[in-house]
Amino acid sequence: MAKLKACKNCNTIYEGDKCPNCFSKDSTEGFKGKISVLNPEKSEIAQKLNLKNKGTFAIKVK
Repeated sequence: MAKLKACKNCNTIYEGDKCPNCFSKDSTEGFKGKISVLNPEKSEIAQKLNLKNKGTFAIKVK
């Protein structure tokens, strides 16, 4: 199983070479906390964190 990475630009958590959300290769394996957003339009947490897409995101990226 590959290690999970968090994108330093958009905080998306993913496996692979580049971020599926912003296509950046700038990532880290050092992150704290996860949040899964299913409906960003209705989620108060997603609005506070300024998340516009569905997915799993890191709360803090090192």
